[in-house]
Amino acid sequence: MASFISDDFLLSSAPARELYHNFAQAEPIFDYHCHLPPAQIASNHQFADLQEIWLAGDHYKWRAMRTNGVQERFCTGDAAPREKFQAWAETVPHTLRNPLYHWTHLELKRYFGIDALLDARTADGVWKEGNAALAKLRVHDLLTNSKVAVVCTTDDPADALDFHVKIRASGLKTRVYPTFRPDKALAVGDAKAFNAYLEKLGGAAGGAFAANGLRTFDDLLGALKKRHDDFHAAGGRLSDHGLEMALSEPCTHAQATAVFDAVRAGRVPSVEDQLRYGSYLMLEFGRWDAARGWTKQLHLGAIRNNSSRLLRTLGPDTGLDSIGDFPQARALSRYLDTLDATNQLPRTVIYNVNPSDNYVFGTMIGNFQDGSIAGKLQFGSGWWFADQKEGMEWQINALSNLGLLSRFVGMITDSRSFLSYPRHEYFRRTLCNLIGGDMARGEIPADMALVGGMVKNICFGNARNYFGLELAPEFAAK
Repeated sequence: MASFISDDFLLSSAPARELYHNFAQAEPIFDYHCHLPPAQIASNHQFADLQEIWLAGDHYKWRAMRTNGVQERFCTGDAAPREKFQAWAETVPHTLRNPLYHWTHLELKRYFGIDALLDARTADGVWKEGNAALAKLRVHDLLTNSKVAVVCTTDDPADALDFHVKIRASGLKTRVYPTFRPDKALAVGDAKAFNAYLEKLGGAAGGAFAANGLRTFDDLLGALKKRHDDFHAAGGRLSDHGLEMALSEPCTHAQATAVFDAVRAGRVPSVEDQLRYGSYLMLEFGRWDAARGWTKQLHLGAIRNNSSRLLRTLGPDTGLDSIGDFPQARALSRYLDTLDATNQLPRTVIYNVNPSDNYVFGTMIGNFQDGSIAGKLQFGSGWWFADQKEGMEWQINALSNLGLLSRFVGMITDSRSFLSYPRHEYFRRTLCNLIGGDMARGEIPADMALVGGMVKNICFGNARNYFGLELAPEFAAK
């Protein structure tokens, strides 16, 4: 039987095939948002088996397995690695038409050279063959073999940056940079957790912040600004925020201080005060980003930790999140406009998890372009539940209709797995198929230099030029 993942997988026209093979396929990867653990990159980690690298931490697979009737011990529990892999293999045939089916077989093909369709019958052979190949691969090999030029990890201001220093000294050609994500500094709805976080943040900031603690709101601002500076010194040029919707409520310094003082005393502020306090900080973060020439990312719209039962037993980031239906337009407009009004709006990438907001976000970015940089505001790639073929097409079509697709900075993995880089291939094939179809129908010119140049830029060049990060010489602009 012919390989499922063929050279022309997802490419349904001659122009699509030419665009992919001649313009997209060979481009390096610029992964400007992911959740890869810096510790494993710093140590050049060797994974024990397919379960550790492929299933541990993958909430996409856990959701599918639960839906398929698999008990939790085979997802996140104490089952043996081989048993967990078997449970996943038996689930895979039931994922037909889910992107997991495509991703699974792309990853088996690209990393291990395995063409077999994974199911209960092939599981043992795939386990043995995959583990034999994995024994010869460490983290640095996986990044290098995938031609990853840049990785931007997601880091809390309280996280140490030692791993990033070690990575830079390792000689790895992939440049790995921290991304400043201060979500926990906004989380004043849980006084106990917030106060514990302040202790950790003070320790990371060092100096008087560590010695005296963060006793006042100005102490908190000072510690966060110190860490922002530390991230900059480590090469970081991006921030990130995971929010239900943009925070843009009017708030004075005195009001934010009162909220901080209440939480420090163990009291939980009202929802309205929590929003005001968060809004004050988000404007501060935006001004810091603009002053430093950073790019801000806003990941908006997810409703998290829906199952209180599973949250109690498994914790967050275990597959308990879904698309929310929060009102986005007015708050996002107010946030961007407040910064833009004082010329303090940084480069910004906005992502929506709810596809119904595609046209809201696609039109919003056009309001604040200022001619200072091409595509200063970006409508981010199909994210989370929308990072599959149809969701990508929706996002690409919305951006094409409402803005400049030619200036789009392309795909991200948004993943915790070192085996996720075929998602960039998946995106590139989807992009080329969509645009190639336009060419085949005569809707855009059959000019390969023109259209292929745009495809190359979306795959890599635009991101390289937009984010201003240093790259290894072989990936820098020629």
